Amino acid sequence: VLYLSKGLEELKLKPLGKVLAVAFAILCIGGSFGGGNTFQVKQSLEQIKLVVPALEGNGWIYGLVMTLLVGIVIIGGIRRIASVADKVVPFMCGVYVLACLYILIADAAAVPHAISLIFSEAFTPDAAFGGFVGVLVTGFKRAAFSNEAGIGSAAIAHSAAKVKYPVEEGIVALLEPFIDTVVVCTMTALVIVVTGAYADPVNAELIRTNNGAALTSQAFGSVLTWFPYLLSVAVFLFAYSTMISWSYYGERCWVWLFGDGSTMAYRVVFLIFVFLGSQITATNILDFSDLMILGMGFPNILGVVLLSGKVRRALDEYTGRLRSGEIRAHE
Repeated sequence: VLYLSKGLEELKLKPLGKVLAVAFAILCIGGSFGGGNTFQVKQSLEQIKLVVPALEGNGWIYGLVMTLLVGIVIIGGIRRIASVADKVVPFMCGVYVLACLYILIADAAAVPHAISLIFSEAFTPDAAFGGFVGVLVTGFKRAAFSNEAGIGSAAIAHSAAKVKYPVEEGIVALLEPFIDTVVVCTMTALVIVVTGAYADPVNAELIRTNNGAALTSQAFGSVLTWFPYLLSVAVFLFAYSTMISWSYYGERCWVWLFGDGSTMAYRVVFLIFVFLGSQITATNILDFSDLMILGMGFPNILGVVLLSGKVRRALDEYTGRLRSGEIRAHE
């Protein structure tokens, strides 16, 4: 928000910067209620119901528990819980990747066919004439939802970092989409195809209702019967840490629009949406989330393009100082 308003003001584009900043702030707040909140609750609930059948028809219990846990952090200020989750999440991610590798290595002969199938189905005549544009749009939506590249949300988190050279923080940020999408999501897709979960009629309802976490659980569970339990813990932690992060993103934008005195109002509304996430259908949540999160990309990317010259100069200055030895590589 600040880079749009302040940065474009330096380019003598103050009115445009203000409009883009306001648009971004509104969309980010909406995104924090959708993809960063209700969607996380719904997806984690669908996965946990697979291992805790008692929650079927009683999702409000899970919604209430999640609301209390998030509220303890964002209202109660007990950051230790969030800190523990942040430390556990990388470990769970590592376990997840190892499980993917185990399945893919165990059935290595099927991996080339799975990759071929993904590409062949994407470029069949039916796809080209009937649904290529639709699939392309869906791909963009899922990619943006997955790694948030170009959306501008991650910049809010990275801007809080205390670093000597901002360019280095930007380079670190570039690793996130690669790890998230190129590594983790690609491995997940291959596991779903290799195990045949995508074509199993039993999973048709999960696919129709966009319950990706539950579909992934079914794929892993067909090989590692114990994995759905571990995945439930991982999904819960991923969802919880994501909600804490997005509450910060949304709150920063809310405060920029309405002032510091409105902080509590945002937090209360955020918690209401946490509970609603357990009651709303996944498809409706996903549609709203796509609208908000993809919408954030328009003002952000326009701002990035307009300020690209400044970014380029900062990068050139940094690399020049690094090559000259003025900046040590290990600093």
